Amino acid sequence: MALTREQMAQRVARELQDGYYVNLGIGIPTLVANYIPEGMEVMLQSENGLLGMGPFPTEETVDADMINAGKQTVTAVKGASIFSSAESFAMIRGGHVDLTVLGAFEVDVQGNIASWMIPGKLVKGMGGAMDLVAGADNIIVTMTHASKDGESKLLQQCSLPLTGAGCIKRVLTDLAFVEIKDGKFWLLERAPGVSVEEIVQKTSGEMVVPEHVPEMQF
Repeated sequence: MALTREQMAQRVARELQDGYYVNLGIGIPTLVANYIPEGMEVMLQSENGLLGMGPFPTEETVDADMINAGKQTVTAVKGASIFSSAESFAMIRGGHVDLTVLGAFEVDVQGNIASWMIPGKLVKGMGGAMDLVAGADNIIVTMTHASKDGESKLLQQCSLPLTGAGCIKRVLTDLAFVEIKDGKFWLLERAPGVSVEEIVQKTSGEMVVPEHVPEMQF
């Protein structure tokens, strides 16, 4: 059974470490803020100039002026800092973000990512993704394994305009957790109830499958 958006966010949250500065992209990545392990201190950064982003607000605590890069209302944790987007991008470009979580349309076996444009379709555009993939060593992409038409998003070579080249090392889809190295996808974990055969069938790029592929636990 494919992972829900919330389960994907939960799985990504396990990759957090105490003291991390983390940037969460638009979509599924923003949900990671709700699953930070108790007792762990993580500072979430938003390109529009907020370091120390908290969970999404309730109706009682919503502040229309407190938004993330996707224009969603957010909260701030104790010790948060608000600054200009220029300073925020200086932090990103200077390599001061420990983990970046991004959505994508496609990823290929060379670690290329396409996340900003589908010709002929109206999408949000590049945003800060170009800077994030260039300024971070530790990036996790979250996306569905295949499109609604069943077309694989894990490809031998990206077909859409690239956001960044050779920068992606790990991908979490609704079916699997995958590492990219040596020009191949390496299957690390599978979603509960999802077979290795289904994952391989829905992966266009070359995939290495170990003898034992553990199920993710929730």
